[in-house]
Amino acid sequence: MRVQKLTFAALAVVAGLALTACQNGDEDMGQSAPSSASTASSTSGGSGSGSSGQDGGKDSGGKDSGGKGSGGQGTTAGTGSSENGKVGKCRTDELEITAIDSTIDGDTDGTVAVELKNGGGRDCVLSGYAGVDLKTSSGSLSAKRTGEKATPMTLKDGKSMYFGINYPINTSGGSGVRITGLVVTPPDETKSVTLHWPGADTLPVTDGSGSQVKVGPMGSAGQGG
Repeated sequence: MRVQKLTFAALAVVAGLALTACQNGDEDMGQSAPSSASTASSTSGGSGSGSSGQDGGKDSGGKDSGGKGSGGQGTTAGTGSSENGKVGKCRTDELEITAIDSTIDGDTDGTVAVELKNGGGRDCVLSGYAGVDLKTSSGSLSAKRTGEKATPMTLKDGKSMYFGINYPINTSGGSGVRITGLVVTPPDETKSVTLHWPGADTLPVTDGSGSQVKVGPMGSAGQGG
């Protein structure tokens, strides 16, 4: 009987140990599950936030904000439309420039009328004064503006506009200053044309107090004077 009691006691101890081991195992598994779930949640949350941030950055800073698309193209289109709505200035290469003597008998001063004919195939604008220089035996002589009001004028294709040059006639009886050529530069241009001087051959000698040749604005002379 004592042997059986010892056997039962031993079995009871073994069963108790086995039950304790099972409970410890369950407790260990229960702690590890939240840890894994927390890690997965943290990883998923971080990845989601980063992806959303990058997508948002592209949409707002790249495609949606579209500085180049709206600002750049809009400005270019506006500028082009504005330029197309304006009549451009007349260029030297578009103009046929000639000069004729238009002095009227009895005048104390001589007059040369300069014609600018538009042959550029488009309307253009002439505004202000042309540059006028006389080539002389004493060097270049620049004409002085008369001071008349200059109004911008549209010159139709194929049409002409005139301005006048006034100069003193040499009545001194001396040889005076010989004129060898006329240089005309259209308003707002830098390219000039050199013409034959159609007026009197000489200018009177002056004391150097200022230019004795005067130039009027665009439209200051009519056809032939």
